[in-house]
Amino acid sequence: MEHNRYQSPFSTRYASEEMQYLFSEDHKFRTWRKLWIALAKAEKNQGLEITDEQIAELEAHQEDINYEDAMRREREVRHDVMSHIYAYGLQCPSAAGIIHLGATSCYVGDNTDILIHRDALQVVRRKLLNVISLLAGFARKNKALPCLAYTHLQPAQLTTVGKRATLWLNELYMDYTEVCHRLSTLTLLGSKGTTGTQASFVELFHGDSEKIRAVENEIAQSLGFERVVPVSGQTYSRKVDYQVLSVLSGIAQSASKFAYDMRLLASFKEMEEPFEKKQIGSSAMPYKRNPMRCERIDALARYVMADALNPALTAGTQFFERTLDDSANKRVAVAEAFLAVDAILNIMMNVCDGLVVYEKVIRQRVMAELPFMATENIMMDAVRKGGNRQELHERLRVHSQAAANHVKSEGGTNDLIERLLGDEQFQLDRGELEEILQPSKFTGRSEEQVEDFLREVIEPVLRENSDLLGEKQELYV
Repeated sequence: MEHNRYQSPFSTRYASEEMQYLFSEDHKFRTWRKLWIALAKAEKNQGLEITDEQIAELEAHQEDINYEDAMRREREVRHDVMSHIYAYGLQCPSAAGIIHLGATSCYVGDNTDILIHRDALQVVRRKLLNVISLLAGFARKNKALPCLAYTHLQPAQLTTVGKRATLWLNELYMDYTEVCHRLSTLTLLGSKGTTGTQASFVELFHGDSEKIRAVENEIAQSLGFERVVPVSGQTYSRKVDYQVLSVLSGIAQSASKFAYDMRLLASFKEMEEPFEKKQIGSSAMPYKRNPMRCERIDALARYVMADALNPALTAGTQFFERTLDDSANKRVAVAEAFLAVDAILNIMMNVCDGLVVYEKVIRQRVMAELPFMATENIMMDAVRKGGNRQELHERLRVHSQAAANHVKSEGGTNDLIERLLGDEQFQLDRGELEEILQPSKFTGRSEEQVEDFLREVIEPVLRENSDLLGEKQELYV
């Protein structure tokens, strides 16, 4: 590692080698050559004077890029595409004259970007499925474990640990459907020329529109696409970048909510992310077990959500058929959004594969609040024994407020049950009260909702993609 100049933390700490390679210069330039070969083949098949020998020469040098020649040329001409055409031509002298024939720079630049979008979204899709699978297993395991639910971050009626996990899971499933939609609608730019009119191809094919369409269709099919955009200026609409980053922002939003919930649960000592034996939680406080993984998820998610504004601003400021103030911004904004989401999903796989649940703490916290929540059930039971509802209601109000004051003002425990046992109007013994205060009686349809959601929504997706599951992630920093 070089220590004397800036290096992106996405490369040194966060993103996977797989995702980094998709946005590497090497992958980009190899894709350019793939596109030049596809263009030459399609033009040859539609009657241009391009030989099999020229195609073979291009294919022979598709992978061995002569970077030194390209860099030397770029220092002279200040144009990356022309420099790589020149370098490719040095390696393929007989084909030099037909490389990039009729195309403009965006033929390789924009089509490459779409290809990278597709491949990167497929990586995101795979990792998202693995997070979903891990959380589904967690939800199933804990579907019946009662815990406090919160509204306004204040204790509310009970839910279950598994039901809460389905809330995280459902948002990730929503993101999954958006990823799939974006993949199914991604479309190549094709070969549209300098202003999108295909004038250069009209010249090459003597005005034969069928041949021009056939060239584009063949290029698309050779690269795994069914179609190209129907109309464009020189570039594909920059709204595509916004649409893609909106999907990534959605994943970041879901991950952020999950991580914030986990951090709160860790503070409550109900749940924790994995914590290794030799992991240090604090340099000053040896006892601490800081939720650093979830904190990192939230930090990176915040970056992605803010970054999604970049392509929105770019899309809204493109002049007429093209302007170049998109380029410097998009090569940073798009790449780093993918790298950040890749890191987020890696961390989530690691966390969700080792979630720790402290059942005794969860029950202790439930039982500290449950007497307040059970007052209606207690009242109705006492009414059935002949008590007066209005009088019992008032007694419950008085006892509840006294118990709450004992907890908040005096630092005591919730003694509402003892107060009710000592009140003859309720005619209840300890056994009857304990029967009423069974947490499982206060979780509604939580367990059934978990089962229904997993069976009807999640499991079909996991079965359909079973070959992509089982991925594990270790964190090294």
